[in-house]
Amino acid sequence: MKQARSWLLLTAFATLGSVAYGQPAAAKKSAPETASKPGDDATPKDAAKDANPKDAKKDDPGGDTDICQISPDLPQCKGGVTAPISGPGAAPLKDVRAEVYAVQQNYVMRKGRVEISPYWSFSLNDQFVSHPAPGVAANYYITQVLAVGVNGNIYAGLNGDSDFNFQNRRSARIAVPLNEYQWGANANFTYVPAYGKFASGFGNFIFHYDAYVVGGVGLLSTRPIPVIDPDNRKFSYSPKLNFNLGLGLRIFFNRWLAMNLEVRDYIFQEQLENMAVAASGVKDCKNCATDPATWNGEKSITNNIQAQLGLSVFVPFSWKYKLDK
Repeated sequence: MKQARSWLLLTAFATLGSVAYGQPAAAKKSAPETASKPGDDATPKDAAKDANPKDAKKDDPGGDTDICQISPDLPQCKGGVTAPISGPGAAPLKDVRAEVYAVQQNYVMRKGRVEISPYWSFSLNDQFVSHPAPGVAANYYITQVLAVGVNGNIYAGLNGDSDFNFQNRRSARIAVPLNEYQWGANANFTYVPAYGKFASGFGNFIFHYDAYVVGGVGLLSTRPIPVIDPDNRKFSYSPKLNFNLGLGLRIFFNRWLAMNLEVRDYIFQEQLENMAVAASGVKDCKNCATDPATWNGEKSITNNIQAQLGLSVFVPFSWKYKLDK
């Protein structure tokens, strides 16, 4: 009897365990069968949207979504007011500037145009005599980056001997040979290797610039200033061959007007004054001090480095783009 009771208890426990563990497995199998019945139009995704209509509104930007949730800083959203994005009762959006600013790679077309550049120049490396001069340059651009042109400077009447030289000569009897310039004229090549733009800080205005290299050959008319024997000596101007090389920067205000800053070195062989006064009786002359043949001294390679500040005007003022096919 005892053994029979024990077997009955074990059988009851086994039956209960199979029922408890079998029910979830049956539920798992039945769930996908009902969701994927053939001919049923509803899908799990659509059923989820129908079950939660708020999520459907979020997914659909054209619905009645509250615009104040997206842009709470709108004037119509102050004071807790709500407004849909679209449909009846929709509030107006912010004003949008319709203009679209496109910045061309080449802000100024140079090919086929003439640049006229008046400027003012002053010397940088002569501490004894200043050589300020007005000048003008004209360049014709064969290509977008290469130009041929000319420039000229007028120095006559503007050269200035420093007061230091005069006081030093009078007190210490020490002098250095000085020279002054009359005019200069050059033929040049200009190459533009770089261009760009930068923000101006004045609203939306953008400054465009280009950097260029210039070089050429020409003539520079100069003469010595008589400082060793000014009572007897008087020199005349004579032109000298010069070579020039420089760097420049243009900042454009519009498509035909720019500010121009340039530094150029004019290299030439200068004739200096003779530092010694010839004594009488030399070379069978009665007064050698007045003989012009004794006034000239040695020749020296001179670098006249000058800075130029001016304007660049491109003509014609307007043009039409021609794009490659």
